[in-house]
Amino acid sequence: MDVKIASFLSEGLGHSSHLVDLGDGSALVIDPARLPTAQIDHATRVGLTLAYTADTHTHADYISGSPDLVAGGATFFAPVAAGLVHPHQGVADGDVLALGRYSLEVIATPGHTPDHLAFLFTDDSGPLALFSGGSLMVGTVGRTDLLGDDRREALARDLYEALRLRILTLPDDVVVYPTHGAGSFCSAPGGGERTTTIGRERTTNPILAAGSEDEFVDRLLSGFGSFPPYFRRLPKVNQQGVKHHATVPELARLDVADVDRLLRDEAAVVVDARDVLHFAAGHVPGSLSIELRPVFASWLGWLTALDQPVVFVLDDDQDERDLVRQALTVGHDNLAGRLAGGLDAWTAAGRVVEATEIVEPSTVNWPLLDIRQGDEFAAGHVPGAAHVELGALGETAVAVGPVATMCGKTERAMTGASILQRAGRGEVAVVRGGFTAWSAISGNIPETA
Repeated sequence: MDVKIASFLSEGLGHSSHLVDLGDGSALVIDPARLPTAQIDHATRVGLTLAYTADTHTHADYISGSPDLVAGGATFFAPVAAGLVHPHQGVADGDVLALGRYSLEVIATPGHTPDHLAFLFTDDSGPLALFSGGSLMVGTVGRTDLLGDDRREALARDLYEALRLRILTLPDDVVVYPTHGAGSFCSAPGGGERTTTIGRERTTNPILAAGSEDEFVDRLLSGFGSFPPYFRRLPKVNQQGVKHHATVPELARLDVADVDRLLRDEAAVVVDARDVLHFAAGHVPGSLSIELRPVFASWLGWLTALDQPVVFVLDDDQDERDLVRQALTVGHDNLAGRLAGGLDAWTAAGRVVEATEIVEPSTVNWPLLDIRQGDEFAAGHVPGAAHVELGALGETAVAVGPVATMCGKTERAMTGASILQRAGRGEVAVVRGGFTAWSAISGNIPETA
């Protein structure tokens, strides 16, 4: 395949977007996320004009960056059925778009969403690449329950038909570029690679190996785990559009009095994005620990309301632009600012701080609360540990009294501990290194469920 395709990975969201060189000095971007500066910078570096952008479906896991590219002059192709109210060109099954030296064929692939399309990139020699969005992925397919359990089976059957009749009929050597992949809550469990081929998926994909439609549906529906509640809101947000930012905005600098006012008058939440060890040593009482790392956006969106004002606590050496970009990508626009001077400013104002104890896995004698995802817990856990997923912890009655939270390492456990501390639920500690460290201790044999 001689077409040039550059892919851009957002590891924390399990999301890939793809930029296609159209051979005439222009380029097409598939499924960009909000603030697509990496794609813009790449195009500038290689001398391409971003003339087109396309979304395979109405996204639930992130805000689309296609409207950002429209602001720069690109034409936006989106499913007619998406009902977008901002500028775009609607496309539907059977449309063929002439783009530079190539053609883009539009294929209806409902299932992951009702409006889902796949884009087949072709030239005179035939099919070259399939941009499959959230339909066909590496070793799996898209989940069909994002619109509710009452529609998941019908959409699974739609997906079965679309894959069988429209996608798996393509030549084996067609390269597949999914949007969702490992780390995405939009996919059923699958492989860790980001691209595949039709032939490989035909022969190795365990869900596609089902012998009948009913078996396909049973395999697919049995693999779903939980997903962030903001997934229910973002399709409508993407349909209506959001504020455009030409660049990543800076956070306002807030003094302690500003933070007091926001907490008192606007029900703001303090999110401490510092290293968890720094949080453990001391933090603003009632703050939520979500360490800034690739999955920051998912947990911010999962654990705080998208319209709730957020005050951040950061260390001076942390990347504020990364934090803001991640927050905006999941639709968290109500960013009140950051505490100027960080925790030092809080203590200098005479305010008290709260600490969180960290215990070693070799000596922990606290009751254990494992807050990993259900599939992680089922694969292996400390015997006798209780289990509540982190995303459900704020809604679950956890007994007041000493408890040590555990995750795969330490970060999510600290988030869980901060939720319990905010709720006043007794003495809380965190197991350093989590289940990974506990499993490495000689003689420890995990239970499986």
